[in-house]
Amino acid sequence: MCQQHARRILTFLHERVAPLDDPRSIGQALKGSRLGIYWKYRVGDYRIISSIEDDALRTLVVRIGNRHDLYR
Repeated sequence: MCQQHARRILTFLHERVAPLDDPRSIGQALKGSRLGIYWKYRVGDYRIISSIEDDALRTLVVRIGNRHDLYR
């Protein structure tokens, strides 16, 4: 991933996700029995897969990748 895309993703996380009381409000739940605990965010052609921990007010980024490669 180039530095420009990485900066765009970090900006998205800091400015759009971090300030929210409920980060689920702008994400989408992944579908499937094993994937239901994860949420995804779209930033251009990239996807951020995260686990949201309510008790600690924390969003843990599990994986970041291009949408064509991420789900393989």
